[in-house]
Amino acid sequence: MHLILGVITVLAAWRYGDWRHWQRYHPTMMFIVIGNLLYNFLTAGHFLWQLKPDFFPNHSLTEMVYTFVVFPATALMFISNYPDRSNKIVGHYARYIGVYIGVEWLFMLTDRIVYQYGWSLYWSIFFDFTMFPLLWIFHRRPLVAYGITFLLCLFYIWYFKIPVNVPVEQRN
Repeated sequence: MHLILGVITVLAAWRYGDWRHWQRYHPTMMFIVIGNLLYNFLTAGHFLWQLKPDFFPNHSLTEMVYTFVVFPATALMFISNYPDRSNKIVGHYARYIGVYIGVEWLFMLTDRIVYQYGWSLYWSIFFDFTMFPLLWIFHRRPLVAYGITFLLCLFYIWYFKIPVNVPVEQRN
């Protein structure tokens, strides 16, 4: 299922992404890549959510598909299709957030994702409602987005008691 989603995302990005001007969106694509790498680094051994592998042999390789294919392709489509007219912006956010929630809900129903340490689909919904605006903020004002991201990371580390002070190999 994860590989199929990766293929669908590539096809959608090929069709709907602005590949002619991909350099404009590359920093935002890398922002989301770094964000997912940071999540995997900070929560290693204490994942709040974990994708269950289906095609790939383990969680780490499955995460690579999302880190280097699904998420940057999503950023490309989201930013390159951002509406000029303000009356279309809410619908744009709703479309992307809705797709992410729908996919995760499907993963939950098919046992493709495991929630741990207090994380749930509701937290993922909250995360999606912050992630997509952050992509736009980063595209326009990167330093502001870095600041907001830093504060959100501190909140998640504190709220979910992520043991960043414990070496990864000693986390349970």
